Amino acid sequence: MAVTNSLVKKENNTRLGLTAYLTKDAVKDQINKVVGGKDGQRFISAIISAVNTTPALQECTNQSILSGALLGESLKLSPSPQLGHYYLVPFNDKDKGKVAQFQLGYKGYIQLAIRSGQYKKLNVMAVKEGELEYFDPLNEDIKINLMVDKWDEREAAPTIGYYAFFELTNGFRKAIYWSKGQMESHAMKYSPGYKRDIEKGWNYTFWSKDFDGMAYKTMLRQLISKWGIMSIELQNAFEGDMAVINEDGTKNYVETDDKNIIIEAEATEIHAEPIMETTDAQAALFGN
Repeated sequence: MAVTNSLVKKENNTRLGLTAYLTKDAVKDQINKVVGGKDGQRFISAIISAVNTTPALQECTNQSILSGALLGESLKLSPSPQLGHYYLVPFNDKDKGKVAQFQLGYKGYIQLAIRSGQYKKLNVMAVKEGELEYFDPLNEDIKINLMVDKWDEREAAPTIGYYAFFELTNGFRKAIYWSKGQMESHAMKYSPGYKRDIEKGWNYTFWSKDFDGMAYKTMLRQLISKWGIMSIELQNAFEGDMAVINEDGTKNYVETDDKNIIIEAEATEIHAEPIMETTDAQAALFGN
């Protein structure tokens, strides 16, 4: 009984630690500067909810959780996993211990692009087997015969590639198409965790769990960062993506090699994933 009580007390202290940290006067002042006094409690509740549903986040430093969440809040994005705007992902830093990294979701890119008012049209989609007639990358001309009359069959059909395009309010258009093989090569190159998943038969990373979602993010990141109009919010999101935000606002980007494994897993399974180390070197994992 004594051991059980001790464990419960330790667990409660861990959970209360973040709450106590967020309600410190200096921290509340920092929060209020970003979200405003009226929304401070909503913001704190959202962070605590996100951490309580992500076991591994409970072991991360309070500061890294707060800094990542404040970046998301400054972009007016939600931390809710159901909305998929952005994620706080635990990593193991050799100097700081476990820290939370900010990862933008593809729906976050869409939200920020729409909000900028510069995009008349913006879309990204998976292309299914039998739908692609041709794609001319020189003229960016594509013909896709969507199986709109067989939507259930379309959803079950194998994906052969990804298409993304935008049209700005001034009439400028840009489109890109990547084959499934191109996307696989990109994922293997920039996510050693996914490469390890393939080699070991694991299913830990976001690439393994939701390949299409990560592919959509990659397509939008490639498209908007290289040819789109980047609002200040989009620039801040692009710079903060895949970074651990320090207390002074500086960013440590996750650099991976064959000896490390990136955690991109979801909350309920992330505790089983080997934890990689972060370094001070920049690695634009989904943008090169």
